[in-house]
Amino acid sequence: MDFFKKIKGEFIDIIEFLDNNQNTIVHRFERYQNEIKNNAKLVVREGQLAIFINEGQLADIFSPGTYTLNTQNLPILSTLQGWKYGFDSPFKAEVYFVSTKTFLDQRWGTKNPIILNDERFGMIEVRAFGTYTFKVSDAGKFIKEIVGTIGSFTTEQINEQLRSVIVTRFTDSIGEANLPIENYAANLNELSEAIFNYMKDDFGAYGIDVTKFLIENISMPEEIKKEIFELSRLDKIDLNKFAQLKAAKAMEAAANNPSGLAGAGVGMGAGFAMANQFTQGFAQNNNQSNQNQTPPPISSTSVSFFVANNGQQTGPFDLTTLKQMIANGQLTKDTLVWKTGMANWESAANQSELTSLFGQTPPPLPQA
Repeated sequence: MDFFKKIKGEFIDIIEFLDNNQNTIVHRFERYQNEIKNNAKLVVREGQLAIFINEGQLADIFSPGTYTLNTQNLPILSTLQGWKYGFDSPFKAEVYFVSTKTFLDQRWGTKNPIILNDERFGMIEVRAFGTYTFKVSDAGKFIKEIVGTIGSFTTEQINEQLRSVIVTRFTDSIGEANLPIENYAANLNELSEAIFNYMKDDFGAYGIDVTKFLIENISMPEEIKKEIFELSRLDKIDLNKFAQLKAAKAMEAAANNPSGLAGAGVGMGAGFAMANQFTQGFAQNNNQSNQNQTPPPISSTSVSFFVANNGQQTGPFDLTTLKQMIANGQLTKDTLVWKTGMANWESAANQSELTSLFGQTPPPLPQA
């Protein structure tokens, strides 16, 4: 009698799954010919669901707990197989264990650069990467849409598909945000939130719920990054002081010139010219933003004057333009002018560079 009891005990199956690598999303419990004995034990642990598939059709779903498999615990499967009065022989069904835990630290990134059209820098290539977390919210839908008949399904197998969805949504979001490229770093949280909201429906179609999404970095070409840094510095510094610093460095370099005094003289002159050329490009903008500031130095390679016109500072004008202004009556000998090196505004008649221009201008025609 004890022998037969022992043999009978061997037919009692224990169906369970222990995940050793923590990356398994779905695991199919393997049995010979998928046969499960009557009154087999099913153990579903926390963070798992057990799904029974009969002839390709989802039959029963079991939440965490321990179950004895019979007609009472398998109502749908019993109906599908026509068990009206119980069953004694083994029944066939596939059992899938689905992990419902949250899978952390999933990485995403752009394989190829994304091309954006920036208002200041034109067409730019950017890359991005970050992390996300997800979990299975609808086990039946996930098996139908993603797993199919695969015996074991891990995060590595689904990440490629999920990354494609993320990159597509990322591209759409930054295009619609229309942010200047230099403002991306300051708006990573806002972009992450926008993409997170877009992806909910995309992942939900697979029975997956994205629980967290983060953009860690948006990178751009090095030359664009350097140009942004330079522009940000120029917005903060005093251009006059910056020009003086450049000139001082040029003088120091000229003093260390091994070619002697003559070479030093050439070096000093080149240094002053370089400093003046650097500041000339910003002179007119500074003049418009603040009319009361002292006019910046002008390139020593071409004499230029600022002209007082109705109490307002205009210019700078080169000698050719000043000659035309004299001919048009816009500049007279009594007009106040200023150039680099002058302490105050003075009349045009006192400037040696301009006296010759007044001499070259023909007098008014005699009236008839």
